[in-house]
Amino acid sequence: MKTLTLAQIYELQGLKEEALEIYKEILKKDPKNGEARAAIHRLSGVHRHFAGVNETMKEFFVSMESDAQFAEFERWLAGI
Repeated sequence: MKTLTLAQIYELQGLKEEALEIYKEILKKDPKNGEARAAIHRLSGVHRHFAGVNETMKEFFVSMESDAQFAEFERWLAGI
C-alpha cells in the first residue's frame, strides 16, 4: 500500500525517485492532498524565480498542509 508515510520513509532514506512516484500517485487519487503536492514540488527540484511572483503566496503554496489552506489558495488564484 502506497501511503504518505511510505513516501516519507523513502525520502528520508534518500530514495527520492521512489518517494516522488508515490507522492504523484497519491496526488492523482486525491488532487487536494496538500502534503503530497508540497512534497512533489520539493522533490522535483523546480525552484525558479520569476519576476512579479507574489513571494508570500508562493511560500504559502509550497507549505500548504491542509484542505483549508488549499481552498484559500484557490480563492486567491480566482481573485475571490
